[in-house]
Parts: sequence; C-alpha cells; structure tokens
Amino acid sequence: MTLTAGIDVGTGVVKASIFRVVDGKEEWLSKSILRIRQRNPLELAREAFDHTLEDAGLKEGDLDYIATTGDGESISFNTGHFYSMTSHARGARFLNPDVRAIMDCGALHGRAIITDEPGKVVNYKMTSQCASGSGQFLENIARYLGIAQDEIGKLSISADNPENVSSICAVLAETDVINMVSRGITSPNILKGIHLSMASRLARLLKSIGVKTELVMMTGGLALDEGLVAAMREELGKMRGVTAEVTSHEHSIFAGAIGAALWGAYRYEKLAASGMQLKAS
Repeated sequence: MTLTAGIDVGTGVVKASIFRVVDGKEEWLSKSILRIRQRNPLELAREAFDHTLEDAGLKEGDLDYIATTGDGESISFNTGHFYSMTSHARGARFLNPDVRAIMDCGALHGRAIITDEPGKVVNYKMTSQCASGSGQFLENIARYLGIAQDEIGKLSISADNPENVSSICAVLAETDVINMVSRGITSPNILKGIHLSMASRLARLLKSIGVKTELVMMTGGLALDEGLVAAMREELGKMRGVTAEVTSHEHSIFAGAIGAALWGAYRYEKLAASGMQLKAS
C-alpha cells in the first residue's frame, strides 16, 4: 500500500488531495481547496494539506510521498515536484480514462495538452501572456458587471444575442464591455460574447497541437464555468477537420493535485522496487 498527497499551487487557488494505491487500485481519500485572495500561497498549501490529512484520518508521517505541482516547488515539506502539464494530464485521465486531450484553464493562462494512448504527454501549447483568455480576466469582468462569479456560466448560457468581444488583449476587451454596458447590452449577451472570444482562442490552441477526434477534458478553475464549456463545444464544432468532444467533471479543478499525488505514488513505488527508501519527512 502507498499513501501519497498532491498539492497544486495555482495563481488563484490552492488544491490538495490524498490517495491510497493498493495493487494498482487508486482510491481518493480526501481533498481540500482554498482561495488565495492576497494570502501567502505557501502558508495556504500547508493549511490545505493539513485539512486533507485530518479528513483522511492520517498524520503527515503516514504518507510515503508528498508531491507538488504548479507553483508549489518551493514548499518545504514536499518530497518531489511534477510539471503542471503532466499532473493535469494524469489527473484528467483519473477522472475520465477515455480522455486524450486536456484544456487546462487557470487564473492567468490556458494550456492545451495532448497525450498518447498510455497517457504520456506528447505535445502542449500555452496561451500568450495576454490575460483575456484567463480566469482572472473573466472575474474582473464579472465584478464590473456586478455579478457573482458562480453566476457567470448560467447567465452566459441564457444569452439570446451575444456581442462580439475583442480577443486581442484584456485591456481592449474591457473597453468593449464598458461600451456594451453604455449601449444597454444585457449581461448574458456580454458574457456569452466573452466566452466565445475566449473559446475561439483556446480551440485554436487545441487544434495547433494536433487535436482532431480526441475527447477533451477541461481542467482548472474555468472547467466549472458551464458557459465557457458550452462555448468551447460551439467553437470546436466550427473547425474543419475537428470532431473532438469537450467534457468537464465536477472535480476538474482538482486535476493537478490528483495527478501530482498519483505521479508521486508511481515514483515512490519505482524507487521502492529498485531498493531505495524514500519517506516524506
């Protein structure tokens, strides 16, 4: 039996998970999520980790491996660190074994990933530094419109005449939104326009790495935005030669933490098989 933890430190949220692996069977024991909101991410990582331990009825010394991903490399109590793209790919495959491509949408960027049949990452590409494809940008727009973040998806889906929104940069897009509000455009139509603009960029990213027929899973915080998921399906459906399906999962935001924990179990078992002893401190 192997007990491992995975901690994913993102730009806006810290996620943690604990797994037990017995004879190849992976059991998710506990999870925790905390929003950063100008707090110290490393302190929150410790807090989220402690929550998962308590929920699983474990102590830190019970764990064989503590894996980090995202911006968690400098966490002092980790055993090892894994790249975000490999962690998200592994986590997505745990949530849905049929997934072959991943669209990781976080607070500051989007990352398209494609894997081979066994799950190895074979290609990936990130959005540019422009924030208009990010969760932070969408959160800023929601704040300007005076709506809660968890209302964005439902409002977007209810749109009846979405407006075109600039996809060049966040500054121009926000200017577009200000103009739309002054013209009396409804929030649902503004949000749907923004979602379509974001989805267009992300869909092109997927196509650029060779996604054609694969099942694509959305991961990261924006995977819970049903409006963006619907827009992704719409934009991919417009692309010639692409018949890929887009899916999400209620636990998509934990994909990085899940993947880190499972890669940690894999690394620990490989080291144990070679006769090396590696125990998290």
